Amino acid sequence: MSAFDYDLFVIGGGSGGVRSGRLAAALGKKVAIAEEFRYGGTCVIRGCVPKKLYVYASQFAEHFEDAAGFGWTVGESRFDWAKLVAAKEQEIARLEGLYRKGLANAGAEILDTRAELAGPNTVKLLASGKTVTAERIVIAVGGHPSPHDALPGHELCITSNEAFDLPALPESILIAGGGYIAVEFANIFHGLGVKTTLIYRGKEILSRFDQDMRRGLHAAMEEKGIRILCEDIIQSVSADADGRRVATTMKHGEIVADQVMLALGRMPNTNGLGLEAAGVRTNELGAIIVDAFSRTSTPGIYALGDVTDRVQLTPVAIHEAMCFIETEYKNNPTSPDHDLIATAVFSQPEIGTVGITEEEAARKFQEIEVYRAEFRPMKATLSGRTEKTIMKLVVNAADRKVVGAHILGHDAGEMAQLLGISLKAGCTKDDFDRTMAVHPTAAEELVTMYQPSYRVRNGERVG
Repeated sequence: MSAFDYDLFVIGGGSGGVRSGRLAAALGKKVAIAEEFRYGGTCVIRGCVPKKLYVYASQFAEHFEDAAGFGWTVGESRFDWAKLVAAKEQEIARLEGLYRKGLANAGAEILDTRAELAGPNTVKLLASGKTVTAERIVIAVGGHPSPHDALPGHELCITSNEAFDLPALPESILIAGGGYIAVEFANIFHGLGVKTTLIYRGKEILSRFDQDMRRGLHAAMEEKGIRILCEDIIQSVSADADGRRVATTMKHGEIVADQVMLALGRMPNTNGLGLEAAGVRTNELGAIIVDAFSRTSTPGIYALGDVTDRVQLTPVAIHEAMCFIETEYKNNPTSPDHDLIATAVFSQPEIGTVGITEEEAARKFQEIEVYRAEFRPMKATLSGRTEKTIMKLVVNAADRKVVGAHILGHDAGEMAQLLGISLKAGCTKDDFDRTMAVHPTAAEELVTMYQPSYRVRNGERVG
């Protein structure tokens, strides 16, 4: 008979926590999982899923306009923010129900309570005050938007959490940040008819992406009417009858908007979690330190997903959970593979990318070949839009391996998923060249760029 109440106790009901708890329970382990808010975590409740739904909603204005070029006459259209919020809520409630059903069917005990560590193998349930023990504990509590406490007036601002459920759609919004969340919400609000301004301290948005993708998206967003202010930051925020009054530190002076949204990074949810009591170490950002197998500094305690600040993506948390199960319950030590992760920015147009940027490749390899195509997508020929699609392959000249693939355009995220398989398999440019094109598609450009647009040798562009 076990000396513990549970074989596994999971703290956090997001993607990584639910996956690890469900799989362990399905293997016959006695599992409990605790969540203080709603099951589904950031992704389902206040992240990827509602964000993508809002992206779809924000695109219809352009779809209605484009229809005329294809012979359609579309009547007067109106947007109802409250209906969108209600429809979103209905969908995430459905998904939360599926998460709970999956756990219950596997035999896991579902607890609706905050749980904190009280020792190496001990968890305290705050709703009841009860303390339980577990042979293994998984911490998968995710993260939250940085409140940017140092900013005077930060309490007058919203984050992505509140953006989904605003009581009314603002007439204007200022979004601070230049990453995924800031860029995606700028496009969402603009598409819904909100006068949108993006302010970012860097020289260009999306700092970790390929330069062509960054510049191309910036130009496309400004063409749509989104105001982008780079190399500037918010100094303070105050409120008056006109809304939020924002002072900037550089060249753009004062900005007035109905709402100010801070998208300035995310922080791990480790405060008050009892990590010290259990001897679990964190880094300077508060993220839990783990080894290659997601083990913390305390034997028997593991951490998955955003709380570890490795790669903050939902599929990564799920992958880490599956590796945990393989390692701990199937006698198959498996380390999460964080190399060549395909990702997408659901901006408008989208960015889909996998592998390293041209800039990174130029520093890493003696010589690279860059294959680049820029063209007007077929749909735009009749709709009359001026937006461009950009596709780019980065190749190591020494072995012809494709080390980076970057796309700006419609359905770029879908293409990036499939490109991820190709790059993960180590495909060369010759493999791409041997592949027959699917015509007419935008993706065919990926296999018909036979000659390099230019080369970079020892960091210098040639040819």
